[in-house]
Amino acid sequence: MQNNLFIKNKKLNTSILIKKNYISTFVKNIAKKNEKVFCVVDSKIKNKFNFIKEKNIKIITIECGEKIKTIYGYKNLAEKLIKNNVNRKSVLVAIGGGTLGDLAGFVSSTVLRGLDFFLIPTTLLSQVDSSIGGKNGINTTYGKNMLGTFYQPKEVLIDISVLNTLPNKEIKSGYAEIIKHALINDYNFFCWLEKNIDKLLKLNKSILEKAIYKSIMIKLFYVRKDEKETLINSQSRAMLNFGHTIGHAIESHYNYKKFNHGEAISIGMITEAKISNYLGLLSSNELYRILIHFKKCKLKIFDKFIKEKKIINIINKDKKNFNDSINFSLINKIGSSIFYNKLDKDKVYKILQNI
Repeated sequence: MQNNLFIKNKKLNTSILIKKNYISTFVKNIAKKNEKVFCVVDSKIKNKFNFIKEKNIKIITIECGEKIKTIYGYKNLAEKLIKNNVNRKSVLVAIGGGTLGDLAGFVSSTVLRGLDFFLIPTTLLSQVDSSIGGKNGINTTYGKNMLGTFYQPKEVLIDISVLNTLPNKEIKSGYAEIIKHALINDYNFFCWLEKNIDKLLKLNKSILEKAIYKSIMIKLFYVRKDEKETLINSQSRAMLNFGHTIGHAIESHYNYKKFNHGEAISIGMITEAKISNYLGLLSSNELYRILIHFKKCKLKIFDKFIKEKKIINIINKDKKNFNDSINFSLINKIGSSIFYNKLDKDKVYKILQNI
């Protein structure tokens, strides 16, 4: 397997390393090359690494979860850096899941107008999704990730050895994003996942590595084509939001407490697949095949909130919307997606009542 990947744009190159048992070495190498390293670590995993003795590393621990992605979480981390004499030659390393990466990336992009940023995602969800592509941000009372930046990390380390300690619920949460990548872009990958799902969920090393690698390659396809999500066609980065219009609304409604991200997105994908079918884009046979796979994996497929009127008010504030339309990334067959911008809020409500 190739274990070095790159995101290239006009301003910088981001390298993505896929290795095993490499986190401590990775951080020590960063410390050797930089004057001061701020290492922001999820408090649950702080004691798993032995790089703390490095003199120029300042450890900042954060009790993570969606609750940290607020203006208060941003202020707290930014001011800790400033209090500890951060300068423009300092670098920030984030070690944790997607919420920590989102917050730390946003702080890195704004403190002193930009610090070099290294990312070590420690959940399957963050390894295959949020750590790739440079989207950073925090939530507001009006919706998820409404404040943020596009800011690419200098390096991303994907270390699969950390996944062995994750509970099955977290593995399934990450798998939701893996299956999303297959549904929007690669029919053959979907077929492969159907055959190998049992091994993947049991963390079979070779199967897991291939699934992570393939997911990253699909995400990179869209990031390279449309880094800042400006396109409105099938190559738009918005395709990666399949399941997220509904999923983010569910997360927001329940204040990020009832479901984890993967569970909400799983419900969102099935709902948006049903919308695709209702609009005549996706065949009933393919919808049924998707449903069967989700049920086999015991992924979430429904929540009563999708039938409530309040969901429309949340969806209406989605970042993809413009021209008074609620814009969706939908699928027209397994492995193919489209940008759909022909629905207003009344039509969406009617569809949700009929699927």
